Amino acid sequence: MRASDICPCGLGGTYGECCGRWHRGEDAPTAELLMRSRYTAFVVADAAYLRRTWHPSTRPAELDLSGGPEFTGLEILDGVGGSLFELAGTVRFRAHYREGGAPGVMEEHSRFVREDGRWFYLDAI
Repeated sequence: MRASDICPCGLGGTYGECCGRWHRGEDAPTAELLMRSRYTAFVVADAAYLRRTWHPSTRPAELDLSGGPEFTGLEILDGVGGSLFELAGTVRFRAHYREGGAPGVMEEHSRFVREDGRWFYLDAI
């Protein structure tokens, strides 16, 4: 994905100005922005970013994104907590995709925790 392409996370900015900066090493300041950047990481197959932002207690040893679905859209359904001043938050979302030519939707209610000023994906509830 080029920096000038529209970011897949749905906020409307370019990838370089939006999720690209989190992928390059800046820390997403809220749980929702981390969730959006993780969705975008699935779109661009950035397994290193996904592992880096996964909480060490639940992080998989390996993450293979080859052969996965083609993600086509993101809807944020709800969010609780997860601001700059909190230590936990949840984000409920739908990720739309195509796999084998057929459309699909994955819905998840994700938990996030903030440690040492950084947000991490913990798990799905």
